[in-house]
This record gives sequence, structure tokens and C-alpha cells, in this order.
Amino acid sequence: MEYDVKDLSLSHVGKGMVEWAAKSMPVLKDIMDRFSKEKPLTGFVVGACLHVTTETAMLVITLKQAGADVFLCASNPLSTQDAVAAYLVSEHKIPVFAIKGEDNDTYYKHIESVLEGGPNITMDDGADLVSTLHTRHKDLIGGVIGGSEETTTGVIRLKAMAEQGALAYPIIAVNDAKTKFLFDNRYGTGQSTIDGIIRATNRLIAGANFVVSGYGWCGKGLARRAQGMGANVIITEIDPLAALEATMDGFRVMPMEEAATIGDFFCTVTGDCSVLRKEHFLTMKDGAIVANSGHFNVEIGIESLEEISKAHREIRPFVEEYTLEDGRNIYLLAQGRLVNLGAAEGHPSAVMDMSFANQALSAEYLRYNSDKLRPDVYPVPEDIDKNIARLKLESMGIKIDTLTPEQEKYLSSWNMGT
Repeated sequence: MEYDVKDLSLSHVGKGMVEWAAKSMPVLKDIMDRFSKEKPLTGFVVGACLHVTTETAMLVITLKQAGADVFLCASNPLSTQDAVAAYLVSEHKIPVFAIKGEDNDTYYKHIESVLEGGPNITMDDGADLVSTLHTRHKDLIGGVIGGSEETTTGVIRLKAMAEQGALAYPIIAVNDAKTKFLFDNRYGTGQSTIDGIIRATNRLIAGANFVVSGYGWCGKGLARRAQGMGANVIITEIDPLAALEATMDGFRVMPMEEAATIGDFFCTVTGDCSVLRKEHFLTMKDGAIVANSGHFNVEIGIESLEEISKAHREIRPFVEEYTLEDGRNIYLLAQGRLVNLGAAEGHPSAVMDMSFANQALSAEYLRYNSDKLRPDVYPVPEDIDKNIARLKLESMGIKIDTLTPEQEKYLSSWNMGT
């Protein structure tokens, strides 16, 4: 079995880490138990490009229990937990290609290694696996029945492919499931981003001006967590509806041009490129801290920051100091990559339980329904979404009401007025 991980001797550490995560992932454990009996993915190869973390380990183990052959690589060069990668290789015989801190060439080499497995189902986190398959390995597309995508950024890219007629097989937008984005994006990103910033800097959040760029579900979660820690939160947006919502939620809203002059912390969560640019860096305060929790590091104009700097050094792990010509310093966290995974451990297991339950059940859905789907981006079926919510509530010991026959009749009729 081919693999490329940092050190297999770390396996025992990874084992404990995965066991700890499993304690907060009851929904996926329930699915794993059923999959191990029914084996719905027997004979299928799953090629996955995901963050190699404890939670992902639970997902790929679940897929293997379902009978699939799974090949896994990292969807971000900084997010890999090396001990977890070693554990999956040594204990579960899953080919993993991921090393924390790998360079860009190695990153794409690892994607190629996954594609060499000849996937029938793809699982992506940012669409790099799918785009590489469509550009460099078109000969493999005929064997793929479908795929799934975990992130907002990836869904945007895949919808663009579909609109241009470039997408060759159906993709389930796991990111758009309510049990994913309402929880993972909001509570997961919110908590883990603050965790990453604090671990990297050990700076006080309370009393600081904290600029959040983008008020989607990730931005909403981050803004609330920063506010909860005492920050003065500022929102920058390009969408008038999102900006209005942020205003009604009690946050200050202004253009980045204005926010750049007063911010102490900056974090981008937009999914777009060049959110923080040269003109913004030139007006930032001495000591401004810049981070990203959107999927790719393109949100921060790192090249322009380098151009206007006379010195650059790593001052502490995951913190790079850029000294501008006038002597001011700007601090970039986690190389501009996902700070919650680069400088911390990513989302809590309890929230990834629902996200990865969607991934597992979407793979099963594709197994039985892909022949009915044309190449396009599809939502997670509503019954899967609601079933995951039901299972999560049951695991938390929470019960809810059901409609009475009278209530069902009222909701389905049009002639029962006041």
C-alpha cells in the first residue's frame, strides 16, 4: 500500500486523538454501525481531499466500514494532523497522502496520488480534487458516478463549472445542507477561528477592534464569538442585505478602506480573492494582526504585503512579521491559510458529526441514485438533512413535538380560515 505521511510511529498518539473525537460524534457512529452491517459501498473507490483531522478520520473509517476503498489527501497544506494520518495508515490500512506544512508541489502530488486510485466517488473540500480530475485526468471521469463538496468556496467553483458545461458528473453540495452550514459554518468556524487566533498570538481579544470581512454564516459565527469575548466587532461586506443584517445585529458596518485604519485584528471569511490588499496594508496600525478563515489563502494579498515590506521573519509559530518601509509591523497568521486549522485543530467534533454524517449519507445516496442525476450541483436530499437533525437531537437526549391530525389537516388545507 502506498502512502505519504510524516511518521508512522505517531500512530499511537493519533489513536487516542481519534477516540477522543469519536466520543462527540454519535450520529456518525450510528451510521458507521449500520454501514458495517449493510456494506452499501462495497466495490466502490472513494477519493477524498479533506482536512486530515480526527473528525475526518471518523468519516473515512465509516466509509471503509461501508465496504469502500478509500484514498485520502489533505485539502490544505497546514491542516494535517500528522499523528492522525499515521494512525489511519497503520491501524486502518487507508492510503493517506498528507504531511503538515507540505509545499504546493507536494500538495498537488498528493492529489495525483489519490486520483491514481481510480475513484468512483469524490469527496472534496474546496474542489481542488475535482478540478484536477477535470483538467489533468479526463480519462478517469468515466468511472466516477458522483461526488460531494464540503465548503462554500468549493460549491461556488463547482456551480461555475456546471454553468459553463464543464462539470462531468453530479455533485452533492454537502455545504448547503442545513445541518452543515447552520452549525458547522456558524458555530464551528466561529469557535475554531477564535481558537486559532488566540493560540497563535496569545493576544487579548477584549477591547480590541476586530474586523470580520464577510457576513455569511461563517462571518456571523465569528462575529458573535469575537463579540462574546469583548471585542468591538466591525463588519465589511459587499452584499447590501448582509450588511443590513449585520447592522441590525448590532455590529458596525463600513468599507474595508475605513476599517483598515482602526482594526487591531482582521479576519477574512468571504470565499473571494484579494479582500485585504496593498492599499489596506498601507493604512493599518502598527501591530495589526491579519488572518484568514475562508478556504484559500488568496483572500489576503500576501504578495502585495511582501512587496511593501523591507523585512520579514517568523516571530513565533504561525506568526509572520512583515516590517513596512516606515517601520510599522503587520502580523500574518498561518501563512494566510485557514487559521482555525493551521494554528489550531479546526472545528469541534460535535459539529463535524453532522457535517460528516451528510458526507457519508450523500455517498450512499449517490451509490443508489447517481444514474438519475445529470452533471450538476445538487442539494443534500431533505430527508437526509432532517434525519441527521433527528439523530443529533436523540443523541443529546432532546425530544420534540409532533403534529396532531388536526394540525396536519390545517396545514394541508386552504379553506380552514379563522
